[in-house]
Amino acid sequence: MPKAVLKGASYILVHTPDMIYNNGTTTQTELKTNPDSEFLKEVKKHFRSYEDVVSYPPNQAYIGNLFPDELAAYAQPWYDKKVEGASRYGKFGEIQPQLEFIAMMKAVDTFDLVQLNKEFTAKAKEAIAADPIFTEADVNALKEGEDSEVIEKLVSEEHSEPIEHEGKLVGCVKRAHDVDPNLTAHVMFENLVVKASGVLAARHLVKVTGIDPASIEYVIECSEEACGDMNQRGGGNFAKSIAECCGFTGATGSDLRGFCAAPTHALISAASLVKSGVYKNVAIVAGGATAKLGMNAKDHIKKGAPVLEDVLGGFAILVSEDDGVSPYVNTDLIGRHTVGTGSSPQAVMTALIAHPLEKGNLKITDVDKYSVEMQNPDITKLAGAGDVPEANYKMIAALAVKKGELEKAQLASFATTYGTFGFAPTQGHIPSGAPFIGYAIEKLKAKDYNRVMIVGKGSLFLGRMTNLFDGVSCMIEANKGIEKEAGKVDEQQIKMMIAEAMRKLAENFGQ
Repeated sequence: MPKAVLKGASYILVHTPDMIYNNGTTTQTELKTNPDSEFLKEVKKHFRSYEDVVSYPPNQAYIGNLFPDELAAYAQPWYDKKVEGASRYGKFGEIQPQLEFIAMMKAVDTFDLVQLNKEFTAKAKEAIAADPIFTEADVNALKEGEDSEVIEKLVSEEHSEPIEHEGKLVGCVKRAHDVDPNLTAHVMFENLVVKASGVLAARHLVKVTGIDPASIEYVIECSEEACGDMNQRGGGNFAKSIAECCGFTGATGSDLRGFCAAPTHALISAASLVKSGVYKNVAIVAGGATAKLGMNAKDHIKKGAPVLEDVLGGFAILVSEDDGVSPYVNTDLIGRHTVGTGSSPQAVMTALIAHPLEKGNLKITDVDKYSVEMQNPDITKLAGAGDVPEANYKMIAALAVKKGELEKAQLASFATTYGTFGFAPTQGHIPSGAPFIGYAIEKLKAKDYNRVMIVGKGSLFLGRMTNLFDGVSCMIEANKGIEKEAGKVDEQQIKMMIAEAMRKLAENFGQ
């Protein structure tokens, strides 16, 4: 059977401190319910600088400059540690500053909803003109900007969502309809952030893989936001809008939603489409969520830490037909949390880990690395949620002991051997399995690993439609080369057969 392989992955972060206050749900809720609170007076004092964000060890791991296991060299907590000589750019992507990201929002805005003032526009144009990830069309899309008075009036009188940079009003996002609640300025701001960060990730995917953008045939967008209008709330389509901005001229696409589990659902869907022969190249893309910015800021500030949820996250993955080299998604070994699975930790891990492995006659210890919910423990510990990846690894280890595949004495070392540190921002869908895929591709191609399992989980109850939990898993394996199917002949054999037939015909005619 043909395989669907992973050709590469990109990862981007965007430092957006001003959006924490203006667009994050924690601060926005506080402004509505307790506008004179001490938290609101203090929160901006705890914002990190761009330089601090770039040198933060988990962020360097996310963009490819620090293998997650290397985080062991930095004592936790990490927020007061720095990676010496840290770079904005990594082998998987970059950490983009806020100024350039606001410019990207304007560049991808098709309906002229983003308005920027003249002074900021001039600075932004200069910055992005020197950045190869931006195009000439992006620079031209910024135009000349508006007078500051026009921006102020749009915000104060026309219900526009403010865009601030370094604490100053530099622009706004206009509402897209007078009465449609799904096209308010706030919602359009969120949607444009998803699109802009998705475009940034997709462009870095092209850079990482070297693929011709026109050869991508399908895009699956799997973030947590949903675009639409009052007649089709959440109807989409982020995928095709991102493709349009990235030169994917041969692509169509659609959005896939599944809360935090969506990236793994998308990976399984993309692999299935390629393996079946429907498409040769499928890009999975996810943009970031402004709602999650500063989500746990109250707890962080109370405990003397900076506001650590100050970056948007994004990623993209290229799934293609078998090249005999790149690791492949083994669609025979898929874990599923079904309607009847149950919600106990043991039931969840049995469904997502044990069942697919049993199908392949594999033990839990036959997998080299498990990529689970890779949340950065700096963020979650301060919020009282503990170390999420560590908790997942303990549950997997306990299952292995119960199955007789691991000695009790090995429980403590399981996370170090078969797992890694959490290093992803709490952007909902971003941490769930996907962050390690870039490293998995490298390790599997180098034959350092044979198997990596990607585990995605989701909280469906957040939508108030069901109390069910969700989860899926899939196995990525090292490629052993293109296998010829029994009874099939290759191109060279066909040429030889034709040549032989032609020779015999010539002999017959000669008689």
